[in-house]
Amino acid sequence: MQSSTRSPTADRAEARGAAGASSLARIAFGLYVLLIAYASLYPLEGWRDHGLSAFAYLTSPWPRYVTAFDLTANVLGYLPYGFLCVLALHPQVRGLAAFAPALASAALLSLALEAAQSYLPARVATNLDVLCNLAGGACGAALGVLAVPTVLGGPLERLRAKAFYAGVEIDAGLALLALWLFTQLNPATLLFAAGDLRDLLAAGAGRARAPEFFIAIEAFTAAANLVSVGLLLSALVRPGQPVRAMFAALVVAALAVKVAAFAIIMHAENVFIWLTPGAQLGLAAGVLVALAAIALPRIARLAFAAVLIMAATVLVNLAPPNAYLAATLKLWQQGHFLNFNGLTRLVSALWAFVALGYLMFLAARRREPLG
Repeated sequence: MQSSTRSPTADRAEARGAAGASSLARIAFGLYVLLIAYASLYPLEGWRDHGLSAFAYLTSPWPRYVTAFDLTANVLGYLPYGFLCVLALHPQVRGLAAFAPALASAALLSLALEAAQSYLPARVATNLDVLCNLAGGACGAALGVLAVPTVLGGPLERLRAKAFYAGVEIDAGLALLALWLFTQLNPATLLFAAGDLRDLLAAGAGRARAPEFFIAIEAFTAAANLVSVGLLLSALVRPGQPVRAMFAALVVAALAVKVAAFAIIMHAENVFIWLTPGAQLGLAAGVLVALAAIALPRIARLAFAAVLIMAATVLVNLAPPNAYLAATLKLWQQGHFLNFNGLTRLVSALWAFVALGYLMFLAARRREPLG
């Protein structure tokens, strides 16, 4: 009978993999907590002291008017929280033992955010919201317990290890790409655009321009951001992997998210209102340039991506408004999606600057990642 032996190198590699298996989950969990907090407290203005305990809402009667949308939104908002919390606790806390801290932390977060909402005139703190949040957190934690063998240490983890370099910094880049997909849920921005600070800092409509001017800016902005995302992806992928196919899949996913966002908030005839002539031109040019630029040396890819992000960010802050799109969006911006719209707007505004810093970090390493 043959005895199987393992080399010390393999053991060290497995130990590193086990220790860092949940780093991506922890990054995603931390980001999601920040997103929940911002969405719960948006628009973060008008704070006032109502003279009551911050937790007085717990003993208040249930709200008189409750809609299925509000209940569903509160449940679904905390479902990813419970799921990611269980994954983030792995491998220190495993299996059913991770369910209790995930549910307890969801309860504490919900109670704290509802208490803070009671000081905001635009928000209403209710005990029913807390119960819905707990239900969502419990469902997510249960799904997380069931999914850990598949997500961490299973096929998905092996696929991640095969396709991308190892390391927490690479996981941060993957989380950045996920946030880029999330920014596509903001229907008020140009296609693939990011870094628009005008809504956060000052309202400025800008003077009217000829349609050709707007088309040119929209096309360049879409193309530049798309190329930079493709080059960022290429810096995370291991040699020999189908990076161009992965980029194509990322573009398809981004377009699917954009269509889904408009399908939820618009009538059927307006689902493709974002696909303007400028967006079409930018999409086509961006895909072609990105597929070619992926062949550049690593440091050239990172520098090119940084330059494109900077140029696109400047242009998107100078771009004239799309009057037709703005008029269409007035139909929903003051409705149920007000808080979510504020969240996607914030992430979209900050993404370009975080991505620029990350590209500079990768370039400063002056070498390919190890592992």
